[in-house]
Amino acid sequence: MQALLLNGAKKFGNSGGKLSETLQNVAKETLEFLGFKVVETIIDNGYNVQEEVQKISKSDVLIYQLPAWWMGEPWIVKKYIDEVYIEGAGILFKNDGRSRKDDSLKYGSGGLSQGKKVMLSVTWNAPIEAFTDKNGFFEGLGVEIVYLHLRKAHEFLGMQVLPTFMCNDVVKNPQVEQYIADYKAHLHKSFG
Repeated sequence: MQALLLNGAKKFGNSGGKLSETLQNVAKETLEFLGFKVVETIIDNGYNVQEEVQKISKSDVLIYQLPAWWMGEPWIVKKYIDEVYIEGAGILFKNDGRSRKDDSLKYGSGGLSQGKKVMLSVTWNAPIEAFTDKNGFFEGLGVEIVYLHLRKAHEFLGMQVLPTFMCNDVVKNPQVEQYIADYKAHLHKSFG
């Protein structure tokens, strides 16, 4: 089994990407312990589009490490997906799934990446209550609603989306040792 770890942190302003780097290392160590071959891409360091398509096509699991910026992932992650996934046409997906000859074939069913899994590991300054409280900022809809577009992009490719791992209060009340312990447990539950 091969896992591709994609670090989507972007050095900008006061964000140095240290927590994303720490969590990426936790994922690497844990998955290697579980028997995975691990390959990595640090998106902000640059990448070769064709090489990334090959990494994805050879991987059983993709894990995105993402800091939350303005209610989503940094722009470099969207750029990565736009460039790499369109280059993967014919490898990661064949088309949008529809057919003029068969109305039963629906949009989003043309993925060639069945059997692959994808997971998001995200860091937020927002407290957990912002996501879980019906009167909170995200109206009790949870973190999955924020990343619906990423879930759907990967389902379009045919991948199974695993539950998101989230660290909260990472600026106002960081609990790095607890994040590490919780992430290890999440990885063991998802892949062990």
